[in-house]
Amino acid sequence: MSSIRTSYAHGGEKHGKSSQTAESTREPDTAAVPSVGHEEHAAHVQDPASAHARPDDFPNKHPLVVHFPIVLLLVAAAVQLCNILFLRKELDWITTIATLIGFSTAYYVTKIAHPHTHGLTEHAKLVLDQHDLYADWTIYLGGIGLVSQLLSQFLFKGKRWSVLVVAFVLTGTAYAVAMAGHYGAQLVHIEGVGPQGKYLDTGHHH
Repeated sequence: MSSIRTSYAHGGEKHGKSSQTAESTREPDTAAVPSVGHEEHAAHVQDPASAHARPDDFPNKHPLVVHFPIVLLLVAAAVQLCNILFLRKELDWITTIATLIGFSTAYYVTKIAHPHTHGLTEHAKLVLDQHDLYADWTIYLGGIGLVSQLLSQFLFKGKRWSVLVVAFVLTGTAYAVAMAGHYGAQLVHIEGVGPQGKYLDTGHHH
């Protein structure tokens, strides 16, 4: 998920049934799908342990890690909102740990393990722009939320006003990561980007 890009509708054109039909009838891009020999495939099918894919079997590490920030940043926001009422140190620690891991993994999947694409349709590019936009906002707000939480916990000793500030920032972070996840799911399940390496530039493995 690279830098923020402004998305423009192409020529003001609406995506009606005709354009969707045209896109859906496109031949799938199988150039990025790695070829597997017959013997290798037969051994793979016969071995029950092969049902568990290895990390190197994936075209990119992004799908292996991306669910961590989605879950953890949502949990951090929910716990912090509860802590406005309870002001418990235990909840403070849960928020700190969840935000730290959530922000770290969000940075990894956004800046390090972001897959490079090629051959996308115009509509898929628009969806990708929105995905990247909200992913970047997840990084910005997540970083601010982490710093705010550390200050609240260790400097301001969990004062209610500081807990409220952190809750506000983390709520924004939760919204951003939820929207990034929504557009990411749209890319995979509607636009067909990613399954079996389709539309991914396999020359940029992470």
